[in-house]
Amino acid sequence: MAVPDDAPDDDDAVGRLLSGYRTHKDVPDELLEADGSIRPVWKSFIEAVARMDADELRARQARGDQYLRDAGVYYRQYGATEAAERDWPLSHVPVLIDEDEWAEIGEGLVQRAELLERIIADVYGPNRLVERGQLPPALLAQNPEWLRPLVGVTPRGGHFLHFLAFDIGRGPQGQWWVLGDRAQAPSGAGFALENRIATTRIYADHFARANVHRLAGFFRAFRDALINLRDSELSRVGILTPGPLNDTYFEHAYIARYLGFMLLEGDDLTVVHGRLMVRTVAGLQPVSVLWRRLDSVWADPLELEETSAIGTPGMLGAVRTGGVTLVNALGSGVLETRALLAFMPRLAETLLGEPLRLPNIATWWCGQDEERDYVKANAHRMTIGNAFATRLLFDLDDVSVPPATDPAARLALGQWIERHAEQLVAQETVTLSTTPALDDGRLVPRPMSLRVFLARTRDGWSIMPGGFARIGPASDAVTLTMQNGGSAADVWVVSKSDVATESMLASPTGPYLRQQQSMLPSRAADSLYWLGRYVERAEYRVRLLRAHHVRVSESISEDMPLLRRSAEYLTWLGSDPSQPIPDGVRSTLESAARAASNVRDRFSVDGWTALDELSKTVQKLADRPGFGDDTARALSLILRNLSGFTGLVYDNMYRFSGWRFMSIGRSLERALSLTGLLSQFADEDAPDGALDLAVEVADSEMSHRRRYAVSTNRATVVDLLALDPLNPRSIIYQLNEIWSHLGYLPGGETTRQLSPLQRAALQTRTNVAVQTPEGLDQTALSELEGDIATMSDLVGETYFR
Repeated sequence: MAVPDDAPDDDDAVGRLLSGYRTHKDVPDELLEADGSIRPVWKSFIEAVARMDADELRARQARGDQYLRDAGVYYRQYGATEAAERDWPLSHVPVLIDEDEWAEIGEGLVQRAELLERIIADVYGPNRLVERGQLPPALLAQNPEWLRPLVGVTPRGGHFLHFLAFDIGRGPQGQWWVLGDRAQAPSGAGFALENRIATTRIYADHFARANVHRLAGFFRAFRDALINLRDSELSRVGILTPGPLNDTYFEHAYIARYLGFMLLEGDDLTVVHGRLMVRTVAGLQPVSVLWRRLDSVWADPLELEETSAIGTPGMLGAVRTGGVTLVNALGSGVLETRALLAFMPRLAETLLGEPLRLPNIATWWCGQDEERDYVKANAHRMTIGNAFATRLLFDLDDVSVPPATDPAARLALGQWIERHAEQLVAQETVTLSTTPALDDGRLVPRPMSLRVFLARTRDGWSIMPGGFARIGPASDAVTLTMQNGGSAADVWVVSKSDVATESMLASPTGPYLRQQQSMLPSRAADSLYWLGRYVERAEYRVRLLRAHHVRVSESISEDMPLLRRSAEYLTWLGSDPSQPIPDGVRSTLESAARAASNVRDRFSVDGWTALDELSKTVQKLADRPGFGDDTARALSLILRNLSGFTGLVYDNMYRFSGWRFMSIGRSLERALSLTGLLSQFADEDAPDGALDLAVEVADSEMSHRRRYAVSTNRATVVDLLALDPLNPRSIIYQLNEIWSHLGYLPGGETTRQLSPLQRAALQTRTNVAVQTPEGLDQTALSELEGDIATMSDLVGETYFR
């Protein structure tokens, strides 16, 4: 149905906007009432959109999409043979829900959260539900998510569940139904935040006055609850991720950065005397709370899945001794079993003494006589139609069954259920309501479901005032996943009065105290160190390539001694100068990107965007034909992108330990590069022009002209590029920087006995500082290169193992 044709004249714009908006019979719509009128909660938003012309609307949509690209928001789409990162598919129209209706949803979900807590406490505790026949033994005993090693283990603090998600949808009669419970490691909360930011940028002027409840208060309360779960003020809270290859890794990194928690992988952790510890650059440090984002079975290879390479040996032991609180508790995936939905109404009566306020989708467990008989007797109700669809689950996997549309078919369906009764769950799935989506500038109805999040806080269960909407790609879509072309939308819970402006900062209750420094896991330090090295290595090779190609463009023949020398050296470095952008340069930048992805939670949006743009520039230029001057110009563009990235990161990054490891890596790599540069182009047998090439590659031409009143010679070049402490492109400058950074790292205090790393750094620095240009010959340069390489090994031995 559409907006009535007799809409008032002053509503002409709205009428035009909704002129093609056609809802479906017996399917509720979030925007329109059954009589075609606009629901009150949508009225001001629709009027605001109606006032925008097509160009403005497209520009606003592009603004939101650009934010998501700049922020690096993506999802991983899986194909037949590989997975690829795709841009986040934002649906540009939020889903609007009145706060009174949201309050009713919240009451139902809070009740359900409490019910799930009692169920899991029983199935890992006294198991009275099975004993009394209220749950079938097979539902647990044959369920891979029910973890026998955790039976009898009560979490420290007494609660199994702290963060839950529920998929809900509006059924044909307008009632909200629970489609599924998510207790294992619910995803989507971070994406809900990003959807909110992007959508706010699209409708910034309207959002400011729309009385939409903010999300920050929900996350602040949950963050504080996690901090309060610690066993001491000296221990920390971490977020446990499977790693960068996980399809929701972006969200893990984003949430860790947003809440200020460490992002940890299983290998970062170890168990010592029943306590969970994280390997940091300052040694082992206690972690007493972990927000778990990997499935339970992979958490501990000693007692659960023995092939797991992403877990922590001994994790279950730490749980048993109360050495760590996991959010949610291991084994909570059993609550996501779809067959459990069949028992939820009765369990609510048994455990809570009241009916479910939000019903499940109608579900039957066909493993018991009374349920089997009920399904057989009511097979005629299980028809494919606009209101309901029938699915039969065989061993918990979908099985297609023909629709029972006539008496013979109904009888056949009942007989089929009878034959498979011990293995079947019959499930009626609610036909979802539709919500507006933009399609080529037009509003069209699309099916929708919501993911809603609940967190246990100091005051009990709290519901996020918003969520994550899945939007189907077409009006008749059966699945709403992004893997199948769906999109995601923000959810606005709209108040009739002004709402408080929330932030992650709590109201001050006393004098301000600076928070303690965050701990740097050894793995993160390792990644940052190598990020610094890879970026500097790429820059050095690009500068050398550019200098080579500039000389190619100026030379009559490529057989000149200097070109032969530079080509041979570049080939030895793995950067074939016959390629416009050599594979060696591309692989080095790919390594830098991988290192950065391992510490994505520690990067600003601008830093990540700069690295992404650098990668795209390299890909764009890699296959461009050309040689000599054309290639030199392309390499100059890459250098500018590299400089943009290093400037953003090194100038703007907080001077914590991670920045120092990245800076040490950069300085150490530059020192090695300069040593190799001088060895190749400042030796006694170097061809004509080699010294000038060395100064150019070191980006020190202007400094040389100002410092020395003579043309380049070996003494001036070695002095400037090796021994001048004021030249940021000299070897001694890099060694001084490394020495300075080491003094700020754990164990680096100069008032204590020097560590092997400090002794090596001081010795190498001193040896160079006392040198003269004449004394820094090929033999000395070779020894220096070995000393710098030894320093790199010692950095790893001291901090990364």
